[in-house]
Amino acid sequence: MQADKPAVIRMFGLLHTLRRRQGLPVTVERSVPTEGKAAREIALELRLPLEKIEAVFCNHHACPLDHLVMPGDRVAFVPYGTPGPHRYCLGIKQAGDRSR
Repeated sequence: MQADKPAVIRMFGLLHTLRRRQGLPVTVERSVPTEGKAAREIALELRLPLEKIEAVFCNHHACPLDHLVMPGDRVAFVPYGTPGPHRYCLGIKQAGDRSR
């Protein structure tokens, strides 16, 4: 990805609802250093409750919160509560286990 291109970040489920209630956007663009930034740091900057995040999708792959987000990445924070089979098929559970 291009170093000057921002990461596009979305929030799903409960995280989406929390942001809406606060009057905050549910999709944001963030500049990310060329060496990357941990998804956990981005979540904290966005004031997302870490205890509610099970996994992060980065460019369509489920990842743990310590995954490095790079410039131009497409990121989605996924809360706990995704229905059972989908958590396994999409890798959300495994990513969540690695986040703890």
